[in-house]
Formats: sequence, C-alpha cells, structure tokens
Amino acid sequence: VQLQASGGGLVQAGGSLRLSCAASGNTFSSYVMAWFRQAPGKERQFVAAIRWSGGSTYYADSVKGRFTISRDNAKNTVYLQMNSLEPGDTAVYYCAARQRGDGLEYRGTYKYWGQGTLVTVSS
Repeated sequence: VQLQASGGGLVQAGGSLRLSCAASGNTFSSYVMAWFRQAPGKERQFVAAIRWSGGSTYYADSVKGRFTISRDNAKNTVYLQMNSLEPGDTAVYYCAARQRGDGLEYRGTYKYWGQGTLVTVSS
C-alpha cells in the first residue's frame, strides 16, 4: 500500500485548504483511512477517519464542524476539507491506512503512512 498526500500550503486564519491522499497497491473496501497531524514539538495526533466501506466518519473534537473527511471510490482518494483554519491547525498532516476495526484514533493501529504535507496557518 502506498499513500501520497498533497494539498498543503500557507493560508491565513479563517481560510480553507483541501488535502488529498491518493492510495494505491491494494483494494481498500475493508480499510479505514485517516488523517493525523503533528505540530512542532508535539506528538502526532488524530484528526479524522473514514471507513472506506459505508463511509462512516470520525473527528477529533478540535476539528468537528470545521473539517470534513470524504472519499472518492473511483479515484482511490481520500480528502480532508479544512475550513475556518486557525493558527493552532499548523502542522504536518499525514494520511494513514489500516484494516477495519476499533481504536481509529490511535496512531499505533495504522500500518501504512503517507509522507506528510505541511499546513501553515498565519494569524
């Protein structure tokens, strides 16, 4: 499984960005796809996840109502639409994949990781 993340950049507070994660190397119908982020000096933390089959979504409290995770089955791509961005959202964002199961917010349960894309939100 290979994951290619893209879409990061510099944006002002209140702005929007959409991250993409292109997945290849397997069929993903039984997978969970997720986004994590890591700010400088901090641990990598859960942002959002989506079950490829059925499309159920899960969010960290800090991004609920502002971020939306979605998938495009035909393109094998997962998106993270980020609105109302805040300086506290500044981080490297990573996409991740694992087989279905519980504990979606725990980074240790994810087997596959993309390379990360930097999001910088200026005040």
